[in-house]
This record gives sequence, C-alpha cells and structure tokens, in this order.
Amino acid sequence: MITKANRNVARKRRHVRVRSRVSGTAVRPRLNVFRSNKHIYAQLIDDVSGVTLTSASTAEKGFEGNGGNVEAARKIGTVVAQRAIEKGYKSVVFDRGGYLYHGRIQALADAAREAGLEF
Repeated sequence: MITKANRNVARKRRHVRVRSRVSGTAVRPRLNVFRSNKHIYAQLIDDVSGVTLTSASTAEKGFEGNGGNVEAARKIGTVVAQRAIEKGYKSVVFDRGGYLYHGRIQALADAAREAGLEF
C-alpha cells in the first residue's frame, strides 16, 4: 500500500540523488522548489556559503489567489525570476526537489525561463 509518508520518503530519496549532482555557487545559484498541497515555494541558494539569496512563495502576504495550482506556480516562477535578475543573477541551476518535472513544477520553471532566467 502506497501511503503519503511512503511517497514523501521516495521523493526525498530522489532529491538526495539530484542534489548529489546539482549544486549552486555564488555565480550560478540553485533554484530550489518545494511544493505542498496548499503552497509552492522557490528560492535561490548559494550552496558554497550556505545562504538563501532570494525567495518567493504563495504563502507571502502579498500573494492573492489559491497557492496550490498551476497558475500560482506560474506567478511564483515569474516573481522569483524578477527578484533574481534584480540581484544580478541571470543563470541558475534548477533543482526540482525530487518532484516529477510535471504540472506545477514545470509551470514554475517555464515561467522563470520566460521572465529571463537561464537554465
């Protein structure tokens, strides 16, 4: 029987595999994505110094609408790309967080690319 806990364990295992190959630097940070049922979170991380450079999420006060759908993921992708470009980051490494590249994750990535990020 596949339970929610088992699915999350499998996702974390996939994330560890991805993270063994993907690392962010000060020049090319990692765009990390976390998805819950109600919200989606994206942040740019410099793994060398262990610092979050910028972030965006549907849980922020200024966000309007439902945070758990594809349209919200598109908005967050655009917002995180704009914030990254404002701070001078044009190129990033995409970390899908162990999730399938489908649905909300794909929508966020496509919106970030359209807003000017390169990955």
